[in-house]
Amino acid sequence: MSTASEKTHIEVTPGVCGGRPRITGHRIRVQDITLWTEGGLSPDEIIDRFPQLSLADVHAALAYYHDHREQIDQQIRDDEDLILRLRQENGPGLLDGLKGANRGDPVSSR
Repeated sequence: MSTASEKTHIEVTPGVCGGRPRITGHRIRVQDITLWTEGGLSPDEIIDRFPQLSLADVHAALAYYHDHREQIDQQIRDDEDLILRLRQENGPGLLDGLKGANRGDPVSSR
């Protein structure tokens, strides 16, 4: 049973974050939390990096992911495909050039 005092941790708003599920009141998507945990961050480490989030927010995002795994995994694949396509169409981006400069490689000009 839901009460008026319970917080809704996950929301989907058309036009915000591409309509993807996100933590209520923030632009941090469920897929972001998922990728950070798969990358080795614990929920505590996530809230250390994003103190505006609560531990309940992070756990709600992970629960949402597990309840909607196929949908979120597809959204992650779609984003990866978009990034790959944009890199193929446009070549290296600014961040790629900066990474090269940090290694001592010349930054390519466009």
